[in-house]
Amino acid sequence: MSQAPIPRAAQPTTRRDLVVAAACGAFVALMVGASFAAVPFYDWFCRTTGFGGRTQVATAAPGEVLARRLTVRFDANVAGGLPWRFVPERTSLEVRLGEVVTVNYTITNLAARETVGQASYNVAPSTAGIHFQKINCFCFTDQALAPGERREMAVVFYVDPALAKDREQDGLNTITLSYTMHPVRRPDRPVAEGNGALPPGRS
Repeated sequence: MSQAPIPRAAQPTTRRDLVVAAACGAFVALMVGASFAAVPFYDWFCRTTGFGGRTQVATAAPGEVLARRLTVRFDANVAGGLPWRFVPERTSLEVRLGEVVTVNYTITNLAARETVGQASYNVAPSTAGIHFQKINCFCFTDQALAPGERREMAVVFYVDPALAKDREQDGLNTITLSYTMHPVRRPDRPVAEGNGALPPGRS
């Protein structure tokens, strides 16, 4: 029994549906591509301008240390799903503009298995991010801890003396550097079967 032909009146509608579906697919693909491109651009923009509380990266100490002082507070957080204890060695410190400071953070794996985490950070108020210069930091680096392992990690920074010339920061007395540790899932390691040998129990 042969299938009845599609009425001619329905054919334009079918073609229109295909065109709409193709256009929607192309739009979704374009938006996904744009979102991936936006991530590195946003990261570059934040690092360049300090937008969103992003700090700056320095390679050396500044050429001067000013008398003006402010308090830097240190905050540590752990996101859900990561069984760690994460604390700074001190909660606050008074520093001079241009003074290079080292502060240690401690992480401890409370689980009975290896776990991996990675730190993100921000500075508050966000407008101070452009003046907060980090020489060394543990952020955005995977930290793999064995069961019960404890590790110290250092952040080395200074507050740029240029802050003293920023009229918007005349009333600034406190900067908060906040870190959050996030769980990182690594891909499962394949079982090694070198030299063509079969695992035990197989024949």
